[in-house]
Amino acid sequence: MGESQGSSEVPGSFDGQGFDRLIGTAPFSLSGGIAENAPVTRAVVLASGLLSIVFSANRRARALGLSYQDIIKNFRVWRIFASGFAFQSTPELMFGLYLLYYFRVFERQIGSNKYSVFSLFTITVSLLLEFLSLVLLKDTNYISTLASGPYGLIFASFIPFFLDIPITSRFRIFGVNFSDKSFIYLAGLQLLLSSWKRSFIPGICGLIAGSLYRLNVLGVRRMKLPQIIAAFFTRFFASPSGSSSRPSRSLVGNMPSHTGHAVQNQLSTGFAPLVEPPESSIAMLVSMGFDSNAARQALVQARNDINVATNILLEAQSH
Repeated sequence: MGESQGSSEVPGSFDGQGFDRLIGTAPFSLSGGIAENAPVTRAVVLASGLLSIVFSANRRARALGLSYQDIIKNFRVWRIFASGFAFQSTPELMFGLYLLYYFRVFERQIGSNKYSVFSLFTITVSLLLEFLSLVLLKDTNYISTLASGPYGLIFASFIPFFLDIPITSRFRIFGVNFSDKSFIYLAGLQLLLSSWKRSFIPGICGLIAGSLYRLNVLGVRRMKLPQIIAAFFTRFFASPSGSSSRPSRSLVGNMPSHTGHAVQNQLSTGFAPLVEPPESSIAMLVSMGFDSNAARQALVQARNDINVATNILLEAQSH
């Protein structure tokens, strides 16, 4: 099992069904629209940022973090929630929010409802594993408190990032090979080692939680949240309507007239059969920041030429 390449087929999708089936059937918002706004990611980023600032301003950041004494013996439940979202230091906050924002691509791919399940599952499982590690290490001097922050969600996201997001470019710096994904890995490594043992254990727990989701433990990938919860995220955390709707519009109407007529003729006459875009091409365009549904349309119109499809998407956004 290796990292996805831009020129090879993606070995598996974020939910294990393949980008093709996933993008074709998954809802792209909690109430049916395109999840351009990624409301779940927005909610997590806001909660993490605001809680971190509040605890830092009140000089209580050091009180954060999970410990055996506070959680298991004294049962301070508020610390579970606070420590699950608030970071203790500015560098952790910067790298953490950057990674959370970057990984919004997965919410766009599988839809906000399924991404909510992914978030709840990985955060919960990661916290349980952290509790277990505290219990196992309570009689040792190895560690007494774990770092706070949404480590579980962040590092669980590295599993689909490694497996599903293809490399689109490679380059060398001082003789060292890098790819467009390298900086995300470096940001994750920085966060993983930011507090050494205190942050390393939550990061590993997050990777395990992401792997369990990938393996579809308890059939978690088929689960969905109730519509009332979905509506809550859509109402309070989605961006204003219309602010990012351009990529979701029909691309034919946004193309130059001669190109648009040509595509329309192809679709209506039937002389140019439509070829289903490969998973790797869709994933590559999504990794560039384009909406998955728009990427699919562009690839169909471009006959799976990814360079032409990229130009179509860029031109559509400029109109």
